[in-house]
Amino acid sequence: MKSKIVFLMLILLVVSLNPAYAGNDRRIGTAGAQELRIPIGSRGTALGGAILADVKGIESVYWNPAGLANMEGTEAMFSHQPYLAEINVNFAGVATTIEGFGTIGAAAKIISIGDMEETTEEYPDGSGRTFGPSLSVISMSYARILTNRVTFGITGKFIYEKIFEVSASGIAFDAGVIYDPGWHGVKMGMVLKDYGPQMKFSGMGFNQSLDNRPVRPIAASFDLPSSLNIGMSYTATMGANQTMISGNFVNNNYSMDMWQGGVEYVYDGKYALRGGYNYSSQDNWQYGLTLGGGLTYDFQGTKISFEYTWADVDTFDANQYFTLKLQF
Repeated sequence: MKSKIVFLMLILLVVSLNPAYAGNDRRIGTAGAQELRIPIGSRGTALGGAILADVKGIESVYWNPAGLANMEGTEAMFSHQPYLAEINVNFAGVATTIEGFGTIGAAAKIISIGDMEETTEEYPDGSGRTFGPSLSVISMSYARILTNRVTFGITGKFIYEKIFEVSASGIAFDAGVIYDPGWHGVKMGMVLKDYGPQMKFSGMGFNQSLDNRPVRPIAASFDLPSSLNIGMSYTATMGANQTMISGNFVNNNYSMDMWQGGVEYVYDGKYALRGGYNYSSQDNWQYGLTLGGGLTYDFQGTKISFEYTWADVDTFDANQYFTLKLQF
């Protein structure tokens, strides 16, 4: 009964997104808060994002919060990514399981763009002042096991963007489920991502003078880059060898739809090799092949994992993800 309620809730949310325009190139570039779409962690990115049905631990906060429900103990994760055009993305998160209640998690993603020089109408070549735009996403998650087959999770996000003397803030929500039918290692996952009200910039930076009178233009509101993500995975285990094959379909509300696929091989629960691919029919699509690996070491009851991902980018240098996980 609980699982039916969860699925019904997700379906109602999806319908409310007005999917008549979803996956349509007429909407490309019309949504803001694109930092919500920047992925985190090395496992999910190495699999090309195809991790919805088999996500684990604190990484679930971004990919599918339902994955938190199967966690044991406490896990912390730190990730650094040199992103496009010398932009840096840093992530830190922690989650813990409370017996009889579920799993709770908190995380922060901070995007640093670097210093820029102010230019104005009076000083088009620069005023001599510099500023550093910053984008932040603070998340809180809750997940629990609903039945022996279904887990459910939800993430609430606070979004804050600051560019010199103007800023914008907003909230967004993710809601996801993972279904394990107990059939030959197959799992299915679904998550509605980045659903929330519009955002709008405001602040002193909009102040202007017109005919010696102070005026302040009103900024236009913008939507969040919401999406519906559906995934499936298959895991085969032979002794110390485990292989997982996964795939996702991403129905973006403000860009063309995307297909993702990934393969992961793990030996003895310690050594992992991963590969994935992203595909979209969108013009000038930047992403494609992803490769990565990981090493897990048990130190006095604490599992320490080091993970890395290399992701091909068409125009810029390849993205790289460096991740440290602690599970205790």
